[in-house]
Amino acid sequence: MQATLSEQEVIRREKLAELRAMGIDPFPAPLFEITHTAEQIKRDFTLETADQFKEISIAGRIMGVRDMGKANFAVIQDSTGRIQIYIKQDEICPGEDKSMFAIVWKKLMDLGDIIGVKGYGFITKTGETSIHATSFILLTKSLHPLPVTREKDGEVFDAVTNLEFRYRQRYADLIVNPAVKDTFIKITKMKNAIRAFLNERGGIEVDTPVLQSIPGGAIARPFVTHHNALDIPLYLRIANELYLKRLIVGGFEWVYEFSRNFRNEGMDRTHNPEFTVLEFYVAYKDYLWMMDTTEQLLEKTAIATNGTTVTTVNDVEIDFKAPYKRISIYDAIKEHTGIDISAMDEEGLRGVCRQLHIEVDPSMGKGKLVDEIFGGKCEKHYIQPTFIIDYPIEMSPLTKKHREKEGLVERFELIANGKEIANAYTELNDPIDQRERFEDQVKLMERGDAEAMYIDYDFLRALEYGMPPTAGIGFGIDRLAMLLTGQVSIQDVLFFPQMRPEA
Repeated sequence: MQATLSEQEVIRREKLAELRAMGIDPFPAPLFEITHTAEQIKRDFTLETADQFKEISIAGRIMGVRDMGKANFAVIQDSTGRIQIYIKQDEICPGEDKSMFAIVWKKLMDLGDIIGVKGYGFITKTGETSIHATSFILLTKSLHPLPVTREKDGEVFDAVTNLEFRYRQRYADLIVNPAVKDTFIKITKMKNAIRAFLNERGGIEVDTPVLQSIPGGAIARPFVTHHNALDIPLYLRIANELYLKRLIVGGFEWVYEFSRNFRNEGMDRTHNPEFTVLEFYVAYKDYLWMMDTTEQLLEKTAIATNGTTVTTVNDVEIDFKAPYKRISIYDAIKEHTGIDISAMDEEGLRGVCRQLHIEVDPSMGKGKLVDEIFGGKCEKHYIQPTFIIDYPIEMSPLTKKHREKEGLVERFELIANGKEIANAYTELNDPIDQRERFEDQVKLMERGDAEAMYIDYDFLRALEYGMPPTAGIGFGIDRLAMLLTGQVSIQDVLFFPQMRPEA
């Protein structure tokens, strides 16, 4: 934390003391009634509608001031945007007492202060819709200077480009960069559209444990903690899959959850150790049905978020209009490497990795090797939404064997803009087969694979009661948000991305 105050911070604290000495509370408790927003006034005020704006009460943060002597123009910002106010000494302070304007407004107020303004709407000589202030009140004194910005012709030019600052002090980033708030509003629209789609089709939103005795449902490295009362190790969930499938066993036929997941792995522009996943599971369906449903869901969600199925990332247009291309993972690898690996064993795959200059280690089994080849040489080529289907069984310990193709499972990943945004299966519901798959994962763990799955004996017991044929999917919500808001870094779609401790 900051040990000493800057010159500006010292000055603002001196102003704070002066205000209090004048009997003005810089952090008043009373409620300030708001009747209008900046967006509403700028949108609806005209000379014909002026009567509707004779009594305006608005609150916002001071973002700019133009001193014209006994009159000032200022810009305030509320949650909907910015609007200009006109404030004149003789109207704010009639008679002899000029303290509210000459002392409070001109001397003791700062950029960043939050004020309440009462007045009426008007249009300036330059044609700008504004508020003519008849009174104002200080609602919050800002003790820390805002990052520097400048404004011209209504457009804000951001002088704050330091990503470290923007991600660490997101609250300041939101104040000075209106487009940042717009991004997060779009993300809310996206999530609401997904919920509406699922609810309309009978989905039930549920909650499952974040602290788990076994980190199951995915192949990943977990965070470990300790429960003092029970004196046992616990894991932050890496996925909620096994708990949602327990609910399918219990008789629910369509469940979903927006879950906060945690994986103790690397950080980059598409990975954060804490992230949001949507998973849903539907009884009596398979992965073919899930592909059709995914296309419908994403098409509707894109339209709800942006008004169109097309989004633009780095000047590349990506269209979520159905249908999407479908290609098997083996065919995708053959298409982009020229090598058919479909009949290869582990040693053959290692040879291919050497040939393609893909770095691997002895702990990797067949499934990991195939994943490394696809990730290293193929994934980046799929810009438009594409289903990569029919994976080898070694890559998918929770997936039902393919009904027609030996050695494969009924699984797909949805790739867009060169990254996975969804992963889905026809779920494995044979408890004996599932136990054998878990045991294969233990063997990988013994070889040093830190991401291999544990055996979840309670989940196996649940399957023994009988889980109906089921389709399940997990969406990377943060990656989907990146696509639909045109962002290239996951940090730009998280309010508070994980960062190193501040020096």
